[in-house]
Amino acid sequence: MKLISWNVNGLRACMKKGFMDYFNRENSDIFCIQETKIQEGQVNLELEGYYKYWNYAVKKGYSGTAVFTKSKPISVKYGIEIDEYDQEGRVITLEFEKFYLIDAYTPNSRRELERLDYRMSWEDIFLKYMKRLDNSKPVILCGDLNVAHEEIDLKNPETNRKNAGFTDEERQKMTNMLESGFIDTFRYLYPQKEQAYTWWSYMRKARERNSGWRIDYFIISERLKDFLKDSIIHSDIMGSDHCPIVLEMSV
Repeated sequence: MKLISWNVNGLRACMKKGFMDYFNRENSDIFCIQETKIQEGQVNLELEGYYKYWNYAVKKGYSGTAVFTKSKPISVKYGIEIDEYDQEGRVITLEFEKFYLIDAYTPNSRRELERLDYRMSWEDIFLKYMKRLDNSKPVILCGDLNVAHEEIDLKNPETNRKNAGFTDEERQKMTNMLESGFIDTFRYLYPQKEQAYTWWSYMRKARERNSGWRIDYFIISERLKDFLKDSIIHSDIMGSDHCPIVLEMSV
C-alpha cells in the first residue's frame, strides 16, 4: 500500500505547476493534501478510480484538507469534534478495515508566537483524539504538523530555537505524541539522515540551498511498525513550498 501526503499551499496554484502529473505518475492508494485554500466547487478535479473527501475552512482561501482514496472507507469524519478547532478544515479521518487514516494540518504558531497558546491546546486535544482512535484500531497520521522535532530536522536549529515550528513547547508536544505509542516513520527508518527536509522558505533561495525544515510526517501506531516498508521524501517535486512525502506499508 502506498500513501502520499503533500501540503500543496493552494491547490489551484499547484495544479498549474504539475500536480496532476505527479498524482497520475505515483498512482498511490491514498493521497492526502493540506492547505488546499479552496471552497467547494472552486476546482474540477477529475480523479478516476478515487473517492474524494474534502474539509473546507469557513474562512475563504485558507487552510483546508482533502483525501483521495481508491478504497471506500467504512466511515469519514471531519474535524476533531471540538467546534473551536473545527472551523479551519484541518482534519479528515477515514476508517478502514485495519486502520484509521488521519489527514491533518496543524495550526502554525505564527510570527511572534501569537498563536502558540491555541496551538498548545490543539496539540493536547488532538493527541487525545488520536489515542481514542488507537484504542479501537491502529492509526496512520499524515500531514503538515508544523514542527521540526529534533535539531537534525532543520538546517539552522540554533537561530530558530524561539521561532514558530521549533519552540521547546512545540517540540515537546511531538515528543509526547511519540511517547504515547506512535512512531515517526522517517526517523524510525533513517535516524541519522541529515538534510532531509520537506519545506523551504520562498526567501533567499532556500530551496536551491536546501536550507529547509522537515515538518511533514507520516506517524503510525507502534504496532504497525512490522508492516512499515519505507518512508520517502520526494524533495525533487516542485509545485509548492512543501514537497510530497510517501509511506509504503504492507498492511
